[in-house]
Amino acid sequence: MEKLFAFDPSSPLVFTQFYFWVFFGVVYAIFSLLKSKRLMRNAFLFFASLFFYYKTSGLSILILLFVICSDFFIAKRMVRCRGAARKAWLALSVCIDLGLLCYFKYAYFFTDAFAQMTGIQLQVTDVFAQIGNMIAGSERFSVDKIVLPVGISFFIFQIISYSVDVYRGDVEPVRNILDFGFYVSFFPQLVAGPIVRASEFIPQLYKPYSLSRRCFGIAVFWILNGLAKKIILSDYIAVNFIDRVFDNPLLFTGFENFAALFAYSLQVYADFSGYTDIAIGVAMLMGFYLPTNFNSPYKAPNPQDFWRRWHMSLSRWLKSYLYIPLGGNRRASFGTYFWIILFALIALILSGSWTVSLVLVAAGAAMLALAHFREESRKKLFSNINRFITMLFGGMWHGASWNFIIWGGLNGIGMIAYILWKDMKWGVRLFLTGALAIGLAALCRWQPEPVWRILSVWAAVICAGTLVRFIYHLFRPDAAGAPSSGMDTAIVRIGEGNLKTGKKRTVIHSRRDAFTAWAGTVWAVAQTFTFITFTRLFFRSGSNLDPATANKVAWETARNMVAQIGSEWDLSIIPDICAGYWKVFALVVAGMIIHLLPACWKRRYRLGFAYLPLPVMAIASALIVFLLYQFVTADTQPFIYFQF
Repeated sequence: MEKLFAFDPSSPLVFTQFYFWVFFGVVYAIFSLLKSKRLMRNAFLFFASLFFYYKTSGLSILILLFVICSDFFIAKRMVRCRGAARKAWLALSVCIDLGLLCYFKYAYFFTDAFAQMTGIQLQVTDVFAQIGNMIAGSERFSVDKIVLPVGISFFIFQIISYSVDVYRGDVEPVRNILDFGFYVSFFPQLVAGPIVRASEFIPQLYKPYSLSRRCFGIAVFWILNGLAKKIILSDYIAVNFIDRVFDNPLLFTGFENFAALFAYSLQVYADFSGYTDIAIGVAMLMGFYLPTNFNSPYKAPNPQDFWRRWHMSLSRWLKSYLYIPLGGNRRASFGTYFWIILFALIALILSGSWTVSLVLVAAGAAMLALAHFREESRKKLFSNINRFITMLFGGMWHGASWNFIIWGGLNGIGMIAYILWKDMKWGVRLFLTGALAIGLAALCRWQPEPVWRILSVWAAVICAGTLVRFIYHLFRPDAAGAPSSGMDTAIVRIGEGNLKTGKKRTVIHSRRDAFTAWAGTVWAVAQTFTFITFTRLFFRSGSNLDPATANKVAWETARNMVAQIGSEWDLSIIPDICAGYWKVFALVVAGMIIHLLPACWKRRYRLGFAYLPLPVMAIASALIVFLLYQFVTADTQPFIYFQF
């Protein structure tokens, strides 16, 4: 009994454990007795969620309870005030929440950055452990290391959305602290999202319980689907291939490093979306609906669309509470200038290079001149700057190391490059990609570093694709003007004299355009996936690390992988590598094929499962679970996003 209620750091309560489903079975049984009594239902789920978080993160539950209490009472005060007093209460709430997040998540990062800028070494100490020792009157807690509470980024951002929505008047304050605690701590999505905005979830607190037969079937489907993603795709390919390569890239060939990087893109998607699927299914069984967090992100034809499909709850949060307050696509705010100057100063100090200084000054002067002399470009310029700042903060949200900031910055650059690219004519695109490919090839010849080899190959591929598209658009019939082949005119004339023949030729012309559009989309999706995958080099190398050593280890891992991928490949051993890892590679290919299936196909088999007779559904579920647990690894694999 003592073990049942004790916290074991080596065995947190996660969705893939048998003990979680025992916990959920007990919770659901009690919930079914209370479901029609709203206050008792919410209070019970609040306490059940607290127990779940305690079993997942131990005494970090005190932090969760503190922000629940502070934001609940601050929001109560805020709604009674107007003007400056209302803003002051909002500022207090946000400062408390972000202060806790920064202390627990970024203490090592900030002290490392401060040491690099000033040379002064600061010792990180767990202040809360010191307070605990003072209360206990003994050295019960270790003060030498700050332990990151599981899911702190998720529930802090969720609670900030509540305070801001109350300030804006988008939602009314929750009437009692039990309901509010339930909103913040609802256990299916507490530790890894999705981030539920107050305006989306709080109205559900007061609705009566309902669960249709169709929703029950879909909920069971989401749970099984999430378990399959996590256990078969994420855990199996990670343990048997990806983790081995990332742990020591120099022991593996360039091809293996390359394959591990692309396989990781599938792993992180399967892991995170798998958690979300299970969370959505579990919540739906209790009559609550969580927002969609993924929409086939690897179908995205550009980086901007990717971030509309990936971790959608975070993207919406950043847009509503950071991008738009910065000025969005309309203007630059004080925050825009503040963060530009701050990031530039940090980059300048950390680089210690006159070259970097000159580049930053020149870039800043060029942007200011463009904004001053070309008013029509001002909005576009500030919009892109605000996007870039938002993506930098998106990177920082994920982790406290420079690798995550680099990852966020690269995604921001990718989004801006696409926005500029889509407004260019094809001739300009060809000139720029050609110049880039030639420049990188020359740089690779004069300074044969692995990173230049990788970039030169990619630039050459992009240039070749752009050339093909340029030639097509050069000779393509112009629908708006004089067609080069006369086909449009011929169709019109034939249509007047012989409607049947005219229709046939129109179909042929449409099919050709449809194929061209399809090929262009495939090319764009492939390039976007490649770009996103290579940015993940910085994301993965900074994950699962001790915050005290994250910066050094992450950068070393990323550099070693680039060195291996950019080295000369021995093509003769690739068949042997594929044969040795054939199970992993087969799963990766199967996972990507399923991911790329049309949405209507997925909806069809999801509804087909949901409408199965209950006995058939039960048998099918039992068989699926039995199959899934044939892939379970010896050690419990935590969800990747638990660390965030």
